[in-house]
Amino acid sequence: MKIGQKIKLLMADITTLKVDAIVNAANSSLLGGGGVDGAIHKAAGPELLGECRQIGGCPVGEARITRGYRLPARFVIHTVGPVWRGGSEGEDQLLARCYQSCFALAEKYEIKSIAFPAISTGAYGFPIERACRIAIWEMRRNLEDKNAGDIIAVCFNHRTFKCYQEALQEF
Repeated sequence: MKIGQKIKLLMADITTLKVDAIVNAANSSLLGGGGVDGAIHKAAGPELLGECRQIGGCPVGEARITRGYRLPARFVIHTVGPVWRGGSEGEDQLLARCYQSCFALAEKYEIKSIAFPAISTGAYGFPIERACRIAIWEMRRNLEDKNAGDIIAVCFNHRTFKCYQEALQEF
């Protein structure tokens, strides 16, 4: 699905995409973990871990950029999403800042195509419907403000795909 030729929904393994940058839903150490984070580190190879060690971590809501190494993507933008704690501890704003931080790096490095996973919706427990609405809002806002390149929302399963479709219809 394409919206204005800019936001695409895709059922895929993010590590296989040939785009300028993929986004890693990382933990604050940036040293790998489970889910998409572990898959990206495994596919990129040990050089990614070495570069992440040099960075020294990343706070929640911010992002850091590395090379893609063995990935088809030139860059990996690592962002640390919030752990869901019921919604009263600024989780929505922190998640929105993840997207904003990623887009700021994309602009700085002249990235024309970027693929995002559903940040914080796995082990961090962010409700998927809420996370997709925030993601689509920030993606659309970035397109309006910057007239950026292609943005891909990569869905690991059908439930995530459906949630993104519903979020797109809301906006």
